[in-house]
Amino acid sequence: MASLPSSDIKEGQWGRVLICGGTDWPKLGRKERGGKGEGNPEAPDLLAPHILRSLSNVKIASVHASCCACHFIALDTDGAAWMFGRNAPCALGVAGVDFISENTPRRVLATELGAKEGTKFVHAACGRSHSLLVDSEGNVWSAGANNVGQCGHTVAPQISTFKVIDGPYDGGERQCVVKAAAGVTFSVVLTEGGKVFSFGSGEKGQLGNGRTGEHIITGNKTAYDIETEPIPVKGLDDKTIVDVVCGPQHSVAIDTEGVVYVWGYNGYCRLGLGNQQDALIPKVVPQFAGPNKATMGAQIIAGPSNTVVIDNQRMYWMAGKWKNSGEGSSGSPYSSFRYIQDLMGCKISQANCGGVTHFALTTEEDGSVMTVAYGQNAANGELGLGPDEPKSATKPTRHQPLIGVEVFSVAAGQHSTLFLAKPNDKFSDLLRHPIEVDAPELCLVCEKDNGDDDLALECDKCDHPYHLGCLDPPLQAIPEGEWFCPKCTDEMGALVGSGSKATKKTGNTSAAKGTKVGTKRKAPGAMEGASKRKK
Repeated sequence: MASLPSSDIKEGQWGRVLICGGTDWPKLGRKERGGKGEGNPEAPDLLAPHILRSLSNVKIASVHASCCACHFIALDTDGAAWMFGRNAPCALGVAGVDFISENTPRRVLATELGAKEGTKFVHAACGRSHSLLVDSEGNVWSAGANNVGQCGHTVAPQISTFKVIDGPYDGGERQCVVKAAAGVTFSVVLTEGGKVFSFGSGEKGQLGNGRTGEHIITGNKTAYDIETEPIPVKGLDDKTIVDVVCGPQHSVAIDTEGVVYVWGYNGYCRLGLGNQQDALIPKVVPQFAGPNKATMGAQIIAGPSNTVVIDNQRMYWMAGKWKNSGEGSSGSPYSSFRYIQDLMGCKISQANCGGVTHFALTTEEDGSVMTVAYGQNAANGELGLGPDEPKSATKPTRHQPLIGVEVFSVAAGQHSTLFLAKPNDKFSDLLRHPIEVDAPELCLVCEKDNGDDDLALECDKCDHPYHLGCLDPPLQAIPEGEWFCPKCTDEMGALVGSGSKATKKTGNTSAAKGTKVGTKRKAPGAMEGASKRKK
């Protein structure tokens, strides 16, 4: 049985961000993308998961992406939103820039947007060219493309800065929103009371209001209904919905009993209803309608042309098109939900779908986490299987670079992927992005080299060296786990002392070769696998 609606942020749970795939945000997936083989050397394709330096000292509670988007939003434990990626048009709430670098993500506080003191962000959603932020007061803030009202405001080419949405309302009373989801031209929000509202274009029935509103405006040009304010999704009035997700043009919801509802575009049978007819109002998926509780839904995921449901037995079910050849391809999509045989022996705890990627987290017998990944045509390394491995995988495969890394959430974008993991020794052994930064060779305080008897301790973020005795207060021994220098502790979200073009070139070359550049000697007594290194 599914739980009542809540934010994705679990009390006390946080992790560090890993990134793989493309970082050339303005050109990802576009023909004008420059460079040979690996794309733009100034913005490399990361073929294995890298620790994202800019957020390496930020406690991230949740990460958010979309299978049809090239930008990401991460929420930290203090309720701040960190954003980076493609910004056209103003998807990240900033005017005049094409993208925001992952090395200098934008930090946004709810109070900076006009929310009352103490308000935090608790959920976020990425559409293709717009974003939604949900705060702890139940408000929804939106920015980006709004040509068909997908930001919940009066139609305009774009909403250049985050602006609060008026509503949703039920019986004249404003409802508190706890979750949001977004597609290409529409958005959906879930209220604290388990009600679902939508806004944007109704072209494929994705608003769930029973109509598309198709009409001819001039000549042969056709238009569809546009809703600029949140409207209730029909047929769910007597249900308590606990989660809602969106693909590019379809939506999926699940209620407290585990019943799964689908509506919107049904090309390639992505709704799993046995046909390709668009659903203008939510329809129940027969496989998850009960009465057997074990086979009802526990988690829902919407992909670009597919839908995934994890049932109460933690089995992985898929409908629609999810690969390019054979069963599940465009020629023979799964018309109804089928379990993926290669995952039958796994108890899935979490899953996600990107542009062409599929990820699943499962628990090993010893209690550790195993990350499973697969997907065809993953041209930018978004599976992150490693520089010496194929970029694509036709069948579910164990993610070798993440063995021993405690991943607990995956946010798969169109050409890139973020992992959220608990820091441990295996995590600290991973490459960092950028691979190298412009760090000085000598202790930043005394500017001396005291030899092997007094090696300098490196910051896990910026690589700046400090002698233990030069710190204030001085350290008597190498600290276990992560360590961040005073500058990085005070200045979160941006690299301290990083280079620009030269740094990214170095990072790209190193990632391609799969070698660690600049690995320093460890201090005596440093634990094996620790990330703190000595100069």
